[in-house]
Amino acid sequence: MREGLIPAVLGTAVTASGAVLRNKFPMVAAAAVGFGLAHVVLGAIDLVEHRKSMF
Repeated sequence: MREGLIPAVLGTAVTASGAVLRNKFPMVAAAAVGFGLAHVVLGAIDLVEHRKSMF
């Protein structure tokens, strides 16, 4: 499995969960969206860095 794919997918799920909780728990939602986006960015960085090693 490609390195960085798991954090990117996990971050997408956490970001979506935070978006769903936006109206009911705004502070928790903001934290979840922030952590989720951080995972997406870090996973994307890993995917880009290791893209040439797959070929």
